[in-house]
Amino acid sequence: MRSRFEPDRQLTARMVVTMFLLGLVYVAFIAALIALLKSVVLVVVIAAALLGAQYWYSDRIALYAMHGRLVTPEEQPVLHGVVDRLCAAADMPKPRVAVSDMDLPNAFATGRNADNAVICVPTGLLRRLETEELEGVLAHELSHVAHRDVAVITIASFLGVMAGLVVRFAFYSQLFGGRNQRDQNTAVVFMAVMAVSALVYAVSYLLIRALSRYRELAADRAAAMLTAKPSALASALTKVSGEIARIPTQDLRTAQAFNAFFFTPALGPGTTVANLFSTRPTLERRLEALADIATELGGPGSPGP
Repeated sequence: MRSRFEPDRQLTARMVVTMFLLGLVYVAFIAALIALLKSVVLVVVIAAALLGAQYWYSDRIALYAMHGRLVTPEEQPVLHGVVDRLCAAADMPKPRVAVSDMDLPNAFATGRNADNAVICVPTGLLRRLETEELEGVLAHELSHVAHRDVAVITIASFLGVMAGLVVRFAFYSQLFGGRNQRDQNTAVVFMAVMAVSALVYAVSYLLIRALSRYRELAADRAAAMLTAKPSALASALTKVSGEIARIPTQDLRTAQAFNAFFFTPALGPGTTVANLFSTRPTLERRLEALADIATELGGPGSPGP
């Protein structure tokens, strides 16, 4: 079903290019694994099992890691009410609604399609935002589901996960035989696989972040156009970004693995890691884009940081 969220051809094109490039890298990676394990069947089974688990159970994995639980309208009437209004306005199926008992002022959506999506909101976000600001954030997350970029990010991240697992497995297993059985050829194969795995991880890491940064701008625009309140979304962005630095370190460490899915990155602002490897465009860039949308809609500009 086509939703009323504004389509974004540039986002679609970027998703296609990202998946194509990752597909090429994936083929090379599988070839390297086959050379290592010397078993096509074993490699295919392992790869299919990991990809299937990530695709079919990504929502459960994310909820479990973020200590999220599904909630009913009776438990969270305000949250469900906002989601109901947005889904009606967007003409899309209502996702499952979950709450995480974390003090993280963030939110994320995950799931392989609109019919199997889940949107999770930590209590830290619920208590910090006004209803209109919460509406903007949830519209942002729902647009990810409508644009199907949640599923693309889930599949794209699989390659990096698999490469990381191979590196760890090579270090901590007896894959290459006992010490007395190792010869020069085995050592060369070992180093080659390690190098390929590291390269695959680096390439997938950069491609995912490049796609994720653009998709956030696309989601901001789609949410602002749906709600016609870009200033509310800008206010939420400013408020949430300012609160990240006050979040307990333990909560931030738990959340960092899911940065590609979050409304804002679970990293302290101004850090080298945040600037170089963030999955999000800068706050200033997002506020500027929202101000342009406000002008386009004929309303007041969005607030600054």
